[in-house]
Amino acid sequence: MLRGLATVSFYAGDVKAARTWYEELLGIEAYYAVPTAEEPAYVEFRFGDFQCELGIIDAKYATHQVGPVAAGAIVNWHVDDLEGTLARLLELGATLNEGIVERGNNTGFRTASVVDPFGNLVGIMNNPHYLQILEELKA
Repeated sequence: MLRGLATVSFYAGDVKAARTWYEELLGIEAYYAVPTAEEPAYVEFRFGDFQCELGIIDAKYATHQVGPVAAGAIVNWHVDDLEGTLARLLELGATLNEGIVERGNNTGFRTASVVDPFGNLVGIMNNPHYLQILEELKA
C-alpha cells in the first residue's frame, strides 16, 4: 500500500525566497521550477540517500489556510547530527517548535522540530531504523 515518501510539499507565499532559503539549508540548487525559474509557482529539490523530493508550492494554490502560524504534519528527516542540524536551522531563521526529545527509553530515537520562515513544520530525527535499512540496502 504505502511504499515510501515520494514528495513532501510545503507552501510559501514567496516561492523565490523559500527556494533561496532551502538552497542554503540543503547546499544544493532546486533542479526544477515551473512556470519559470525567474517567477516560480513551484520548485523542487532532490536530496539524501534516497533522493527524496521536497516541493515548494505557491501558497495561493493551497487547499488550506497558509499563514504565520505553523500548520501541517511533521515529516521527520533523518540526520546524523541532531544538535548540529537543529542549530543550523535556527541559524538560518527557523524558529523552534519542539526541542530535542528522547523517544522510547534511550533507544536512539530522538526528534526535534522547527518552523521554517514560511510557516512549514520541519522535523529532524536520529532514527536507528533508517540507518539499519540503509546498511541492508548496501549489502
